Order: sequence, then C-alpha cells, then structure tokens
Amino acid sequence: MTAPLTLAEALATAAEQMSTRRPLDEVLHHLVSMAQRSLPGVDHAGISITHADGSIETIAATDDLVLKLDHLQYEMNEGPCLDAIRDEGVVIVNHADREQRWPRFTERATALGLRSQMGVRLYANQQTLGGLNLYATQVDEIDPDVIHMAQLFASHAALALGHARVEQNLLQAMTSRQRIGVAVGIVMERYGLDEQRAFQYLARVSQNSNVKLREIADEVVDSTNEKQIVPLEPLADEA
Repeated sequence: MTAPLTLAEALATAAEQMSTRRPLDEVLHHLVSMAQRSLPGVDHAGISITHADGSIETIAATDDLVLKLDHLQYEMNEGPCLDAIRDEGVVIVNHADREQRWPRFTERATALGLRSQMGVRLYANQQTLGGLNLYATQVDEIDPDVIHMAQLFASHAALALGHARVEQNLLQAMTSRQRIGVAVGIVMERYGLDEQRAFQYLARVSQNSNVKLREIADEVVDSTNEKQIVPLEPLADEA
C-alpha cells in the first residue's frame, strides 16, 4: 500500500510537477493521487473539466470507481460535484445513505459503496474550469479540516488547467492567423488584389455566408492544396 503524505509534502510535490512543465494529463493525475494520499478519509479522487457546450468530462481519476460515480452524475444531470461546479463552489455530503438532495444519484452511488463525498469547483481567470471530486467509502463524514485542504488542491488543479487553456487558445489563435494569412495570399494572387482588399474580401464572404473567417480560410487553403478552385463570391464589388 502506498504510504500517506502530509499536506505539505503533497502540495510541494504538486508544485514541483507544475514547475517542470509536464504534460497536463500527467500533472492532473498526479494531483488526484496526491489528494487521495494526503486528505484524511478520502479514498478516491478525480478531476472534471467543463466544455463550451456545457458538457462535463472526467480527465483524471485515481480509479474506476471515480469514473463510475462521476458518470452517474453526468448521466442523471444531478449530484454534489455538478452543483459544486455550476452553483455552490463547495458541496459536502455526509452520510450519503441519508442524503435527500439528489435521490436518484445517491441511491445508485451508495449501492457502489459511497459513504461521503465532496465537490470543489475549479475556478481561474474568472472562469469555471471544472471540479475536484472526492469520494469516501470508509467514513460517513468529511472531516471539516479536509475542506480547506481540498481547496488548496483545487487551486493547484485550476492553475494547471488555466495555464493549459491559455496556451491552447494562444496556439489556436496563432494557427488561425497563419491560415488566414495564407488564404489572403491566395486571394491576392488569384484575383490580383492588394493585401487589404483580399482580407476585406474574405471577411465579406465570411459575413455573407455566416461562416467563421477561419473556416473560410481553411477552405481556400485546403482546396488550393488539393488543386481545386473554391467558388467564392463574384468580385464585382471589389473593382
């Protein structure tokens, strides 16, 4: 059995993982492992993330029970972790077999062995990023001291997710600019326009077709690479 860690040891190790710029999934799996080993009474831990379409996905878990309990909440659209993410920030469940707030979830969760639970929202840069989900199968009550400790882990997880999203957004923005620049060059060559008018032309096509400029640029570039001609709008207004 893996030896338990003190909170200081766990957080120090988590900070070291983040400072070495390891892959996000590795950092998050390490965080849930540290939470499981250092938070009294917590037997299982996981991290969920929110997507733009409103869906929620578990991306790090200490074991299969976390995935099952998380999935139950997603499937039923109810549960402590969902409420923590969407509304309350922190949700505690003691004596899960007596819990009445989410009857469908707790009935099935207690059948899987759940006795108590805690959900903590992951929040960074004024955005909800997901949640830290903690489950207990050996004790009926979450120790009050665990609440503050869990929030420290949540802060680390939110920081890691926040950095990852910023880097992802920057990469996407850079890629978009590059693709649009290439598309502008193609339109300049094809129709004999200067750079400004070529960009305005693509922007007009995007507006008139209600399609994002990046998608128009992708179509122009991809079709050119495939030696095809994109049927863009007539150039009458560009003359």
